[in-house]
Amino acid sequence: MKKSRDKNREILQWLAWLILVIIWNYGYPKATPLEDVLVAVGLSLIFIFLKKQKK
Repeated sequence: MKKSRDKNREILQWLAWLILVIIWNYGYPKATPLEDVLVAVGLSLIFIFLKKQKK
């Protein structure tokens, strides 16, 4: 049961990251490719940090 809960949480976090990246891309269409990459990496680091804080 705990494994499925952890897996569901992991999927939800990934979906949250994806939604934020999509919002960034549509919200700032004039952003350069470098800015897109920096935002995606920054969001990934935030989610990794949050994941480690919960353990």
